[in-house]
Amino acid sequence: MAAPFELSDDNVVVIIGTGAGGGVLANELAQKGVSVVALEAGGRYLPEDYVNDEWDSFGQLAWTDTRTTSGDWRVAKDFSNLPAWIVKAVGGTTTHWAGASLRFQPHEWKALTNYGAVDGASLLDWPIDAEEMDPYYTRAEDKLGVTRTNDIPGLPGCNNYKVFEAGAKKLGYKEVHTGRMAINSQERDGRMACQQTGFCFQGCKWGAKWSAAYTDIPAGEATGNLEVREKAHVARILHDDSGKVTGVEYFDEAGDLQMQRARVVCVAGNSFESPRLLLNSHSSMFPDGLANSSGMVGRNYMRHLTGSVYATFEQPVRMWRGTTMAGIVQDEARHDPSRGFVGGYELETLSLGLPFMAAFLDPGAWGREFTTALDSYENMAGMWIVGEDMPQESNRVTLSDAEDAFGLKVANVHYSDHPNDTAMRDHAYKQGAAIYDAVGATRTLPTPPYPSTHNLGTNRMSERPEDGVVNRNGRAHDVPNLYVSDGSQFTTGAAENPTLTIVALAIRQAEHIASEMNQGVL
Repeated sequence: MAAPFELSDDNVVVIIGTGAGGGVLANELAQKGVSVVALEAGGRYLPEDYVNDEWDSFGQLAWTDTRTTSGDWRVAKDFSNLPAWIVKAVGGTTTHWAGASLRFQPHEWKALTNYGAVDGASLLDWPIDAEEMDPYYTRAEDKLGVTRTNDIPGLPGCNNYKVFEAGAKKLGYKEVHTGRMAINSQERDGRMACQQTGFCFQGCKWGAKWSAAYTDIPAGEATGNLEVREKAHVARILHDDSGKVTGVEYFDEAGDLQMQRARVVCVAGNSFESPRLLLNSHSSMFPDGLANSSGMVGRNYMRHLTGSVYATFEQPVRMWRGTTMAGIVQDEARHDPSRGFVGGYELETLSLGLPFMAAFLDPGAWGREFTTALDSYENMAGMWIVGEDMPQESNRVTLSDAEDAFGLKVANVHYSDHPNDTAMRDHAYKQGAAIYDAVGATRTLPTPPYPSTHNLGTNRMSERPEDGVVNRNGRAHDVPNLYVSDGSQFTTGAAENPTLTIVALAIRQAEHIASEMNQGVL
């Protein structure tokens, strides 16, 4: 294990956050001999600590600190303090994710070129493309042990998947399978195969699902080059008179303010906390927030178009058995404007336990329709819709008037659907219901979006500094030694679950940073 680095050591790379971006980046740099201090706001929990109970697990892992919301989205009304379920723990949201690991499609890297200008949307082409990302995707798939890649077999299909598959095939869908999942279908990397016990969102008790918490983080620590400081709540990033960042102030577990010097700072706190930190790091040189000369920090927040369809059947399905996300239909993930919208969506099986079902099905609908749905829970099947939502400058993270326990302004998350999002969701509801109707559903229940979502954008990658916050390597346009290393650098959202892309970008960014450090540029 590394001896702790000194607070005064200005040769370290400081990474803020230890999830899919920060955790992987920390390990990749440590493996290259770079000294890394990773600051994590949460504690450390390992498979033996995870609780297979939805409410207790939420209390253990979730970021429940104050946030505020605005906009016309349903979440602002029903879950005003919970715009998304983000984990506050070593490993970040890789603890709570379902494991779906899909590559962006080539056309999605260039959304503005391929979709054309969409009224009311701030579409932009990424400054990188599928060809450039291919080798990094391959390395990410190998790291995560993604099923159906590298000759790794797919996972078995549970009942929830079998119902979904039968309906989808009756409708003529072709791209239907148990998914490309970062869940071991066979023993690999010293971790056992999936035991099909469900509760994937609660932290995998078996360690079969990839999480940075028990793969990349300990691997990085074993090199002696990585020190993880848990329960370190970052307050602001400091800079010198030339505009280069010099260190990070954070509150330690005792609540005392510390300052870690840094050669490079990488922000990987997700699409709420990363812009919040940059905005809270304002100074006379950066009056509107660090790296924010474009005014784009916090803007273009995307959360993927989401929604669910549940259905009840005459016979028991017991959808909670097996992996939470047990399969996928990819046929609708194409770009086909004849459907009435640009971009596409995936349909993925999903099961929620009874307490979350009761909370999310439709609060405020406590009537006979709702209680009969819960009564037939055993006979229920479920799926989740995930699609490309439109970036809008007005969908944004700003600083709220509310403060956290340390007196720091918290994030306000403002979001309203774009008409393209609404059209896509309506289409997806219709297709989801048709899948279940095709196999004899007695009833289908389309449910509105809830806080379990993907957090994207807010520090987006752009060719031109005025269009975004970071360049093609995730380096801030305004600050030569400041990087963004999480999903907040996404220029557009694509239809696919984002974790694989965040990991691939982190592997690529580690190569870039190590090379720049070796050349003395950083």
